[in-house]
Amino acid sequence: MNRREYSAGVRDSLPVGIGYFSVSFGFGALAVSYGLRVVDATLISLTNLTSAGQFAGLTVIAAGASLWEMILTQLVINSRYALMSLALSQKAGSRVGTLPRLFIAFFNTDEIFALAMARTQPLTTSYLMGLGLTPILGWTGGTLTGALASSVLPLSVRTALSVALYGMFVAIVVPQARKEKPLLAVTLLAAALSCLFTWAPVLNAVSSGLAIVLCTVLAAGVCALLFPLPEEEAHPQADTSRPGQRAGHTREAAV
Repeated sequence: MNRREYSAGVRDSLPVGIGYFSVSFGFGALAVSYGLRVVDATLISLTNLTSAGQFAGLTVIAAGASLWEMILTQLVINSRYALMSLALSQKAGSRVGTLPRLFIAFFNTDEIFALAMARTQPLTTSYLMGLGLTPILGWTGGTLTGALASSVLPLSVRTALSVALYGMFVAIVVPQARKEKPLLAVTLLAAALSCLFTWAPVLNAVSSGLAIVLCTVLAAGVCALLFPLPEEEAHPQADTSRPGQRAGHTREAAV
């Protein structure tokens, strides 16, 4: 283990770990309000490290949906990680062995992927391991803190904390949707489909877990047909640009 590389990874991911703590605090509070125990909520964050997947999973659990609906929900929501891992694996090259790749794949979140792909120096096992440390600690620690706090806070405060998820999504989606029409379209379409599955006389019989899967697939599929990526974006060619620019290009294409 190269201490210098490991320390560099920890230092680069420190802001991510701090941000994860604040978001996962809301997850912990929401999980307890849904009837999960503190230890259950903490183990979910420790073994998953997927914000959107975990919040969607809470909805499926609260609805008493089947295991297959949970599997489909997680498969659809987290499918992007497969593409991200492929891109990161190519950038790491032969310097990173098989066993380290398994650990790296576990904590390969959106933010970790962005940091790794943007690095101009060669990726090493020590750096990538350090990169995943603070996000794991922040996400798990925030969940534990939120779950413990929710268990002793009054009902009015717990109810207020439950809207943290929606505030986070609004803060993430709205600024980008104002700049990019495809993102605005897929957001509005997914919201409209969700309303249909909630209030339409026939569609509201569909379970919450299956509704999430259908809304995600339908909205993404329609917008993929309406707003296809240009050929040069979908299949970026190798170039001689600076490493930072090349990494950014690869990251955007993979996401």
